[in-house]
Amino acid sequence: MISTQPLPLPNKMQRATDCPGKEKEFGEQKPEYQDGSDCPDYSPAAADYNSESPRILKILQKWVPTVSPYFDKEHYCYADQQITIQESIEHFGAVVWPGALALSQYLESNQQEINLKDKKVLEIGAGTGLVSIVASILGAYVTATDLPEVLENLQWNISRNTQHMNIHQPEVRKLVWGENLSEDFPKSTYHYDFILASDVVYHHDSLDPLLTTMAYLCQPGTVVLWANKFRFSTDFEFLEKLGNILLVTLLAEFPESSIKLFKVTVKEN
Repeated sequence: MISTQPLPLPNKMQRATDCPGKEKEFGEQKPEYQDGSDCPDYSPAAADYNSESPRILKILQKWVPTVSPYFDKEHYCYADQQITIQESIEHFGAVVWPGALALSQYLESNQQEINLKDKKVLEIGAGTGLVSIVASILGAYVTATDLPEVLENLQWNISRNTQHMNIHQPEVRKLVWGENLSEDFPKSTYHYDFILASDVVYHHDSLDPLLTTMAYLCQPGTVVLWANKFRFSTDFEFLEKLGNILLVTLLAEFPESSIKLFKVTVKEN
């Protein structure tokens, strides 16, 4: 996840006050594409995915204000659990991005549709670990992966939020997209029920290795859940490439935040 164009850090908007309940919703926001274009050639209608009746949603404010001397810690509430996340502005991967909020909310709100209990789950580009923590709370066997320089903060967040809970303890591992996949995650040994990814696609140099990684990990029976804030024309280009090799279905949209949530599976012959 090497960025070639800086991304602005997520805005800290007006948040909710209680956990759980009393969530408010983000205000209206126009879709933004930070390369300065309206992306006319990459409209959702032109993309190669199944978009029959996607759910139109808003990101609920799950942030919990807590008096803390640490400016770099945020507090969220998912699945009736308060989650403390330590961020780092030194790495893009160590910040909670909007796609992680959307995916966490969807997993929490659709447990009958997406039952994670006792399922094997791998998160790629786990960043701060928020999505992996939520998946763990919901009962999954989780492996959270990211680049080596992010793992220390990722491990801290996951340990801080799961070590005293009666859940399957998550594993933290290095995964560099496109590198040593067959050696580190041989298909004969590792088969995941779900692959989770949020805001892994933006304007960076690792989109082709990311595509290779998704295609490798998405085996028959695996469901990839990918939530992404669409900012650049390259995001739609990646979506088109992904649809050429895997079956991509649009599950939900968060229009105010320009976020789309996709289900990705192996194409049937």
